[in-house]
Amino acid sequence: MNDVLNVVVDGLWRQGDKNLAVRLVAANGEPLPGWQPGAHIDVHLPCGLIRQYSLTGESTTESYLICVAQESASRGGSRYIHQTLRPGQTLMISAPRNLFALRDDGPVLLLAAGIGITPLYAMLLQREAQGVPFTLHYFVKRREEAAFARELDHSLTHGVCLIHCSSEGKSPRQTLAATIPAPGAGERIYTCGPAGFMAAVREVAAAKGWAETQIHSEAFAPVAPVVASQQEETFTITLASSGEKWPVPANKSIAQVLQDNGVAVPLSCEMGICGACLTPVLDGVVDHRDTVQSAAEKTAATQHIALCCSRSHSRDLVIDL
Repeated sequence: MNDVLNVVVDGLWRQGDKNLAVRLVAANGEPLPGWQPGAHIDVHLPCGLIRQYSLTGESTTESYLICVAQESASRGGSRYIHQTLRPGQTLMISAPRNLFALRDDGPVLLLAAGIGITPLYAMLLQREAQGVPFTLHYFVKRREEAAFARELDHSLTHGVCLIHCSSEGKSPRQTLAATIPAPGAGERIYTCGPAGFMAAVREVAAAKGWAETQIHSEAFAPVAPVVASQQEETFTITLASSGEKWPVPANKSIAQVLQDNGVAVPLSCEMGICGACLTPVLDGVVDHRDTVQSAAEKTAATQHIALCCSRSHSRDLVIDL
């Protein structure tokens, strides 16, 4: 495992009635790598799982802050953190990666749902410190579930924060159309939350005149996996550096085929949500199945492929490895 950092759980506290904030500090007492809002880390849990969590709060190197929702349908990570993790415990984490960074210094419209508040809260704090206008709309089922509610209730000098509760008749379905205005000059939307919420944001924003390039999102759960079928064809993956090539059958990912042949692949989530294995494509037509890249990135002249989940529409695919 490259770039793995040893950290200690320096604090645990509730953020709303279903979320747990976790503060991490370096085990050796030194500063942690710097980061910017939108970044996330891989957390290697002692139960054998690796999970991705957005960094939140102020962009400091003294400690990292994550906030984890208690999920009823937990795949194991949320359950471990809420039930087993304790202060003083040592963990391994990756260095921060950022595929959801603020693109420029212009005004932003932040749209969060549930635990999707975590990267946007960091963005809000940075914009407030920089004196740049922003608006945050934060959607939760009940007000008691909101993370960072006390912090967001403090008076803001340069922006506005509004919390919308479904239990109070202000669900995304009822209020998004009124919440998203026509785009302002240089303004961008950043959204994070469940897939259905982000799809609704994009639909409403497009109807209001927002361009695809003005809307940025981050998923914290994979889309429904594409099930391999008999119709899914085998294709060939070729390494540009050596010319080596291997067939990729329907029942294996590109990453698995590469690993089977001794090629080191940087993997983490293995579900197309973290970006660890994104690799430049030099030739071929990619069948993109990740949720990391935007639609614009997936259709750009220069593309990257998520080796853990994506496939090829063409018979051959050449990657920059």
